[in-house]
Amino acid sequence: MLDPSSSEEESDGIVEEESKEAMAPQAGSRISPSRTSESSGGLAPSSSRSSARPTSPSPSAVSEEKEDLEKLHREEEERKKKLQLYVFVMRCIAYPFNAKQPTDMARRQQKISKQQLQQTKDRFQAFLNGETQIVADEAFINAVQSYSEVFLKSDRVAKMVQSGGFSANDFREVFKRHIEKRVRSLPEIDGLSKETVLSSWMAKFDTIYRGDEDPRKAQQRMTASAASELILSKDQLYEMFQNILGIKKFEHQLLYQACQLDNLDEQAAQIRRELDGRLQMADQIARGGKFPKFVSKEMEAMYIEELKSSVNQLMANLESMPVSKGGEFKLQKLKRGHNTSIIDMGQEDENTLSKSDVVLSFTLEVVIMEVVGLKSLAPNRIVYCTMEVEGGEKLQTDQAEASKPTWGTQGDFTTTHPLPAVKVKLFTESTGVLALEDKELGRVVLHPTPNSPKQSELHKMTVTKACPDQDLKIKLAIRMDKPQNMKHCGYLWAFGKNVWKRWKKRFFVLVQVSQYTFAMCSYREKKSEPQELLQLDGYTVDYSDPQPGLDGGRAFFNAVKEGDTVIFASDDEQDRILWVQAMYRATGQSHKPVPPTQVQKLNSKGGASAQMDAPISQFYADRAQKHGMDEFISANPCSYDHASLFEMLQRLTLDHRLNDTFCCLGWFSPGQVFVLDEYCARNGVRGCHRHLCYLRDLLERAENGAIIDPTLLHYSFAFCASHVHGNRPDGLSTVKVDEKERFEDIKEKLRVILENHIVNFRYFFPFGRPEGALKATLSLLERVLMKDIVTPVPPEEVKGVIRKNLEQAAQLNYQRIKDYAKIEENVGRLVTPAKKLEETIRLAELVIEVLQQNQEHHAEAFAWWTDLMVEHAENFLALYAIDMDAALEIQSPESWDSFPLFQLLNDFLRTDYYLCNGKFHKHLQDLYAPLVVRYVDLMESSIAQSIHKGFERESWEPVNNGSGTSEDLFWKLDALQTFIRDLHWPEEEFAKHLENRIKLMSSNMIENCVKRTRMAFESKLTKSSKSTDFRISPSLCTMFNVMVDAKDQSAKLCAMEMGQEKQFHSQIDELIEESVKDMIQLLVAKFVAILEGVLAKISRYDEGTLFSSFLSFTVKAASKYVDVPKPGMDVADGYVTFMRHSQDMLREKVNEEVYIERLFDQWYTATMNLLGTWLTERMDQQLHVYQLKILIRITKKKYRDFRLQGVLDSTLNSKMYETVRNRLTVEEATASVREGGMQGISMKDSDEEDEED
Repeated sequence: MLDPSSSEEESDGIVEEESKEAMAPQAGSRISPSRTSESSGGLAPSSSRSSARPTSPSPSAVSEEKEDLEKLHREEEERKKKLQLYVFVMRCIAYPFNAKQPTDMARRQQKISKQQLQQTKDRFQAFLNGETQIVADEAFINAVQSYSEVFLKSDRVAKMVQSGGFSANDFREVFKRHIEKRVRSLPEIDGLSKETVLSSWMAKFDTIYRGDEDPRKAQQRMTASAASELILSKDQLYEMFQNILGIKKFEHQLLYQACQLDNLDEQAAQIRRELDGRLQMADQIARGGKFPKFVSKEMEAMYIEELKSSVNQLMANLESMPVSKGGEFKLQKLKRGHNTSIIDMGQEDENTLSKSDVVLSFTLEVVIMEVVGLKSLAPNRIVYCTMEVEGGEKLQTDQAEASKPTWGTQGDFTTTHPLPAVKVKLFTESTGVLALEDKELGRVVLHPTPNSPKQSELHKMTVTKACPDQDLKIKLAIRMDKPQNMKHCGYLWAFGKNVWKRWKKRFFVLVQVSQYTFAMCSYREKKSEPQELLQLDGYTVDYSDPQPGLDGGRAFFNAVKEGDTVIFASDDEQDRILWVQAMYRATGQSHKPVPPTQVQKLNSKGGASAQMDAPISQFYADRAQKHGMDEFISANPCSYDHASLFEMLQRLTLDHRLNDTFCCLGWFSPGQVFVLDEYCARNGVRGCHRHLCYLRDLLERAENGAIIDPTLLHYSFAFCASHVHGNRPDGLSTVKVDEKERFEDIKEKLRVILENHIVNFRYFFPFGRPEGALKATLSLLERVLMKDIVTPVPPEEVKGVIRKNLEQAAQLNYQRIKDYAKIEENVGRLVTPAKKLEETIRLAELVIEVLQQNQEHHAEAFAWWTDLMVEHAENFLALYAIDMDAALEIQSPESWDSFPLFQLLNDFLRTDYYLCNGKFHKHLQDLYAPLVVRYVDLMESSIAQSIHKGFERESWEPVNNGSGTSEDLFWKLDALQTFIRDLHWPEEEFAKHLENRIKLMSSNMIENCVKRTRMAFESKLTKSSKSTDFRISPSLCTMFNVMVDAKDQSAKLCAMEMGQEKQFHSQIDELIEESVKDMIQLLVAKFVAILEGVLAKISRYDEGTLFSSFLSFTVKAASKYVDVPKPGMDVADGYVTFMRHSQDMLREKVNEEVYIERLFDQWYTATMNLLGTWLTERMDQQLHVYQLKILIRITKKKYRDFRLQGVLDSTLNSKMYETVRNRLTVEEATASVREGGMQGISMKDSDEEDEED
């Protein structure tokens, strides 16, 4: 933008160059008809084409030509309207006196574009693919995976981004909310809090989101954008509204300079003229009776009062603006009552000014450069200068030699004299001994004004008698500042009726005392108070012709008031124009003085140099007129319909705002709010009209897909409702008929849109974004449903509306997820039951996902209508139930593939406080209860058959913890119970029935298994050998293991949760114990029978039998010739081998240690009792040596082996064992005496026996 303070030549060059570029298209189709006729010498716009056109054009060509012309005309009118509007906006920006840029508005975040969304998707996918260097655990990766699939790839998010409703902060907040539940569900870790995990995950999220971008650059960009959202400079505001209204740069420069926007006095004067025009317009309306149509006739008088009151308020605001910005001079502020003089020009102003009210303060800078023509003094003589302002202090320069009298010293003075006297004297030091003062060589007295030249000049000095140099000159510069409240000054001739009664040339100063008070003051030299003054209130200034009889002055103008005329004259035309412009600003008159044509002709004859004598403002005005801008600059604001202009301005501003880089949701930026506020206040745009237009524009954008903050809608709607119902939100009591009608239309339109938003709440507010928007929508709907602003709407009515909307939302949401799942109605084509069930399960997953998202993101907004949200969920599920029932109907009765569907739905419903055992949940139970019962019945029959057939074909090979049949049984029972348990049947009574049924069935099945196993054990044992060749087979051990496993499984499969329901478990437990006890007894009996067989063999050696004598004789006779082996040891070895094999097999194969110990205890005790009984029966007989040897070997091995197997000492060293041991010891001693030794066999332990073992 061109700097307003730039030089005239530079600005002219720039503007001319740009205007040539801009005028080029105007010569073509874009030019207006009026301008074309002027530039082409009065020809019509189409005259240039008429020669080339056919003599008889077709009707279609004529109509197209007409349409083109109409289109061009419309576009030209639109351009003119925007240019005029921009002039008004520029003035609001240049001199605001009502509004300020708000600093308390919420800062808007940068919106996410489609490209940024795709970039974000790619960055998160790169992280999931392992293409980044970010280290993360599995839990975080899963969270990012879910976030990417559910949120980033959602169609709702893509649509929201396209509407401009998502910011980077929204992405971050959604992820934070997404992971909070995950982090809370993680197990506690010592030394690591969940807050630390949460902050760490968020830091990683920020790193992924940012990608390779330098965080410092991003921060700088965010800071810059945030600054532009806060406070804008005037240049930034100009540029913004150039873009909004489509104004070209050169057009702005022309308008800026021609309107003198950098001249605050001109802008303040413009405001005063506008306000005066509005007051006159109010009087015209009152006199003519042309009132707008109000809802009641009494409002017409109130309307005039409101117009005047608003103008008075603007006057007060203007009055409060400081005249001198930043200066030390403080102006006296007049009383508020002074404004009445402007309202009624005919009344006398009681608040007249006194001479003390217009005292000015000036600062002077006096710079002494050098003295020229000083020749009479010796070169080494010291000279210096003094300077003073009449009535002030005296200052002195440094000393200098007469050969080089230069200083460059500056003196600063303050004075209240508009015409001060500045005295500068030249001195030389006296050389005489008796001289008391230095000798004065010369002096100069100057009378500067603020208009005096600021550069240094040579002034001839008045020399004293003592100075022979008569041509003495001094070079100095005097700069006298212009106070802020002094608007113009200079010498004028003046003559008036009440003041300046003699035609005389005087020094005048135009002084601004306040925003509405100016005075024309004449001063004499060295006086601070004016000699005479004229308060300009009510005067009108204009150019005038020379007055006959008045000698002096060349260019005349006057100030006229009823009953008074003051004539002024200046010495040149330029000074007159400047004086008239300054007084025109001061009087606040509506008539703008125009320089006489004769004077303009005289100036034009004077050539270029004479033209440049005109004021720069006039030069810019002429150039603006040349470019066709004059009509916009000189337009009277009071003659325009600012309501329609503001409507256009606000609409274009909203379009610009919605298309910028911020996620604004319809909120204007602070700079835009400031300009719109200033425009409304300055041009009298009614607040209700402003908000009605705003509401209409916002609703149109919302209908077209833009995201609008319902809080913003609520604010504007509340304002309009309050105004229409007479609550005076902006101090206006009058209500126009069209305002009320428009409000009712917008109210109905708003209601429809709000209800549509609630119906589509998942898509207008995806994932709860924008934050709080859904809640605000519901609140606004409740407000819209109110009949007035006092009576609240009945809760049932609001509830009914929301209920209807949520019913529609359920249908809409379900149809959309069906479309998403690509499930179509199966008309005319065959779909397999399995495929249909698969689609139904997929649909159930989507249904659950929707309900979970509703609960997570939208339930808070419906906190006041929780029951309605529950109804919505039930309606949503009821729609799904139709498809679910249809899918289940075509399933085979023998198919159980539909149970995963029940588990999926039930696991969600049973954990939901509101939906558990709700309408759909009960329907689901009713649907699946017969299926579950049938499934359990079939499983019971199947398991029973498998037990029967399995045990018939059972080979008793070890399989895991038991046999093949038992393992299959226990697995099936466990699987059935797990299935029933995983159903988590919600209805307590039926769940308890199922549990009892399954436990009872398990108990019966296990009981059957135990009984069949015991029978098989007994049968197997009965068929086995009774000699020492008997070996414990693995099948017998497997049967024992089946019992062990049955006991373990019964504790899990048959035990009930409640204490009083232990009967199933206790009964089967007792059965197992009894069966194991019987099996141990059977096995012990088998072992006893085998020992009985051994004892029967050695019973043949009993003393006194024929067989015993025969055997003894035969062995003795044979031992003389050959080495006869020890008779009977093979029997003992066979028994010991059998015993050890049985022990090892049982120890290795049987899984239950308790049963082994119990078996070994009974085995040892029973066999030892058998030995004791056998010896007791032969108490009176002496044992044969071979009997003794076998018994000793069996007894010792039995004792030692069972001790190694862990049999307790108390059992080993029983009384029966002591009896057997003592008897065998005595028999051993007897046999040693009788036979001469036992050949190494003894009851005593020996190393030899250990080696044999």
